[in-house]
Amino acid sequence: MEDKIARLKYLDNTYEIIESGTHVLCAITGKKIPLENLNYWSVEFQEPYFSYVEANLKRNIVG
Repeated sequence: MEDKIARLKYLDNTYEIIESGTHVLCAITGKKIPLENLNYWSVEFQEPYFSYVEANLKRNIVG
């Protein structure tokens, strides 16, 4: 498969692939996250995070 951004619907403890691809981009840093390494996301904001650090940053930004 070519290097392509996937479109996902983020659910509790899983995600649904809307449009297939190889990776998503971190909502905070823009870093590429291969789908097999995707572990952090927000169901509320429907966005992925590279690691717990970025997820925590988002939590602190929002309050």
